[in-house]
Amino acid sequence: MDLLLNINWTDLLNPEFYISHGGIWLLLFIVYAETGLMFGFFLPGDSLIFIAGIYSQKLIKSVIPAGLGSDFLNLLLLIVLLSACGILGNMTGYWFGKKSGSYLYKKKDSLFFKRKYLDQTKNFFDQYGSQTIVFARFLPTIRTFAPIVAGIVSMDRSKFMAYNVLGCLLWIITMAMSGHYLDKYFIDQWGIDIKEHLEVIVIGLIIVTTIPFVWKYFNRKKI
Repeated sequence: MDLLLNINWTDLLNPEFYISHGGIWLLLFIVYAETGLMFGFFLPGDSLIFIAGIYSQKLIKSVIPAGLGSDFLNLLLLIVLLSACGILGNMTGYWFGKKSGSYLYKKKDSLFFKRKYLDQTKNFFDQYGSQTIVFARFLPTIRTFAPIVAGIVSMDRSKFMAYNVLGCLLWIITMAMSGHYLDKYFIDQWGIDIKEHLEVIVIGLIIVTTIPFVWKYFNRKKI
């Protein structure tokens, strides 16, 4: 109760807050929610997975006290768990979109639903087709609504699952391994703790992963 009373809304945007107060179980739920439940669009998925890579050993030892015997195996297990939740999250979003049909396009805005995000995702889906399921993993907000739109437009289930698994593995492996190994590299080489500069690092990762899509979008606009 004391923790709830002391939570500031800015804490919800800080990935270290979730790691410190919720541990691995809250981390797994957030990855699931952000990739399949509409209310998860505001959660810090990229930065949370990035910093989870830094704390991989601590997170795994919170459920397996002895760990798995090596730093790499601890990181690998974390990646497997995160990937499973991300894949299940997209499956949930796809199922919801399939069942809801066009209902969401008639739904009024609320705290946990913004029609503009659904429209933005639909436009992205119209432009990139099935590949959206892969690309969306690296794009905040769009990754939450992409599986829902895929369900609404009745994307082939087997194709959706293939892109779902591929996109999730690329996303989780890229973010978690980047956090884990960059942290070690910066400390060993320059004595810099990247946890103190997390916002800059994550923004840089997002820019790098979104540049190809932005470039392609503006080139199409010119044509």
